[in-house]
Amino acid sequence: MKGRTLQDVAREVAEQLPASTRGHPFGPEYEVFKVKGKVFMLLTEVPGDPIVVLKADPEESEALRQSHDDITPGYHMNKKHWITLEPGETVDRSMVRELVSESYRLVVTGLPQAEQPVDPDSFGKANGVAG
Repeated sequence: MKGRTLQDVAREVAEQLPASTRGHPFGPEYEVFKVKGKVFMLLTEVPGDPIVVLKADPEESEALRQSHDDITPGYHMNKKHWITLEPGETVDRSMVRELVSESYRLVVTGLPQAEQPVDPDSFGKANGVAG
């Protein structure tokens, strides 16, 4: 998947998630998506290649990096809990959608229950999104 398309698909998913907000708290070169003030996705470029940085379960993160050349440790983030999607052939639109939704779900899980915009245990299961 080409870089712009990668970011476009990720952005499209993130914008549809409940209580998702977008901003540029780290400067114009970082497009940051949050849920209830907690980051679940960053869009930026390294060197010139558009990338998507997402939260991931540590075990899942390891498996994804081993099986996909275009998934690497999180750029400028905790390498155990974040992954970077890079333009290439091993990540398709469906996977991007699933990984963005899962990143969001993981962040929601860490919120106090009263602040959770969705039930993280059932989120995505009814509509086929990772969850």
